[in-house]
Amino acid sequence: MKHALIFAAGRGERMRPLTDHVPKPLLRAGGKPLIAWHLEKLAAAGFSDVVINTSHLAEQFPVTLGDGSRWGLRIQYSYEGPTPLETGGGMLHALPLLGNEAFLAINGDIWCDLDFTTLSSTPTGLAHLCLVDNPPHHPDGDFALDVQGLVRPTGAAKLTFSGIGIYRRELLQNWRDIADRTADSATAPPRFRLAPLLRAAMAQGLISGMHYRGAWADVGTRPSCKPRGLTRLSNPRSDRPPQNGKRPDASRAVFLFSDDAEPAAHSSRLWAPRQLRVFLGHRHQILFGHAQPQQDRAGDKD
Repeated sequence: MKHALIFAAGRGERMRPLTDHVPKPLLRAGGKPLIAWHLEKLAAAGFSDVVINTSHLAEQFPVTLGDGSRWGLRIQYSYEGPTPLETGGGMLHALPLLGNEAFLAINGDIWCDLDFTTLSSTPTGLAHLCLVDNPPHHPDGDFALDVQGLVRPTGAAKLTFSGIGIYRRELLQNWRDIADRTADSATAPPRFRLAPLLRAAMAQGLISGMHYRGAWADVGTRPSCKPRGLTRLSNPRSDRPPQNGKRPDASRAVFLFSDDAEPAAHSSRLWAPRQLRVFLGHRHQILFGHAQPQQDRAGDKD
């Protein structure tokens, strides 16, 4: 598997006003754009070609990332126009750039320490999804994973879709028969969500999955936030209980969006289960792993 798609076209409404001037995947985290963490991991995993779909402030991506040569990658940009095409339309639009084999697709506004080399390049069905434990802001989850390793739309213990998956292009083959029938889906290029296609394939037992228990978080905000900067906290410690005798290496990804240059002395700490360690500042917080509720994580990205 050599091709990867990074979803980066969203407007980033939950992150305004930061995203009024910078696309969310280009916000700096730990001294580099958030999307650069993906690019480094993709290069280390042996990927050669990366497609980044763009819309909002699209011109900033090639200026910031170039052609990918600094990571040993070839980056191509799939411009969707002034209005993002949603996850399904965006994937369909980028498909001519993604080769003929299965490809990795990853949301540009998440952070995860998953080793991409552990993902199968030949999913048994139409897609293989990475699911994670439900974060506090999304307690009901998205999909269930059955004992056979198949992803189901419903189930007793639903998990959250991480925004990471392996897809076969055949998933989109009959999209017109399955996608939400809206005026946008009839435009050229069409705009539609991926979630209905995934659910239809799940009903046929064609979507497999895995439960990833490592570190994962999405970039979100609370309703009243008005952030102005991004700070990396140094030398954090983790209060998370050890797993398999080991504590997570929280120092690799502890980030805070705040209007303070450094965390306030009276800030409080917490460890959200399966989340990155974060500081809760006293003002204007945007935290990895603390987003507003999202009704359909599998189909809508902002």
